[in-house]
Amino acid sequence: MLKLDHRSSTPLRAQVEQLLRDLVRQARYQRGALLPDEVTLATRLGISRGTVRSGISKLVFEGVLERKAGVGTRVSLRHAESGIRAWRSLTREMAAKGLKVKNFRLDYRLVTPSAEAAEALQLNSATRVWRLDRVRGWNGKPVLQSTSWFHPRLGLKGDEDFALPLYKTLERTTGVLPHHAREEFLAMVADAHTARLLRVTEGTPLLLRRHTVFDPGNRAFEYAEVRYVSARFTLTMDMRRGKE
Repeated sequence: MLKLDHRSSTPLRAQVEQLLRDLVRQARYQRGALLPDEVTLATRLGISRGTVRSGISKLVFEGVLERKAGVGTRVSLRHAESGIRAWRSLTREMAAKGLKVKNFRLDYRLVTPSAEAAEALQLNSATRVWRLDRVRGWNGKPVLQSTSWFHPRLGLKGDEDFALPLYKTLERTTGVLPHHAREEFLAMVADAHTARLLRVTEGTPLLLRRHTVFDPGNRAFEYAEVRYVSARFTLTMDMRRGKE
């Protein structure tokens, strides 16, 4: 029976997410049956359709569910294969390896975007945006330096707590969920400024990762550049053959 506790201190959005996780474990949904649609779920639970959609979108993003226009939402077969598709924060990923991520530097300010950020976010170069600069690492050493530019559409205020995982903070403060990203990897060497931040010598090999993150509506909301110290970090990718 679908039921929420409207008097609970637990937010309805979180209750819906847990209810959906319990629902998809049922045998018929594991066998491929379609979940009830958003309107039906909202009516049964006595909540808004937007709250239901938020919970479904979260599980779609994690790869637990897959949604097809004109068909419906069902358990993703790909989720049964591997959890590697789940979007995990660096903090949680390293915690699973027994490493505690430390912020060596965090700077958050309103600026004009770089040319690359303006192009990725489809903004005028004079538009003011919030930029987050961080240096993070573990075992007493900085491992990566990242710079993120955020689209004004998010409505950030400048008081967001980015000591917490980035996308968890964005979800809590803006309601925006990352859906997919476009990645680019390049080899580079540390210039004088980056070398000081990462505590390496100038000219040290680095891996540059550029990514643009999109919401479920295919709108870019973050452009980031991350520089990794190659000798302190290995980036792995799990590739699978798709259906032909």
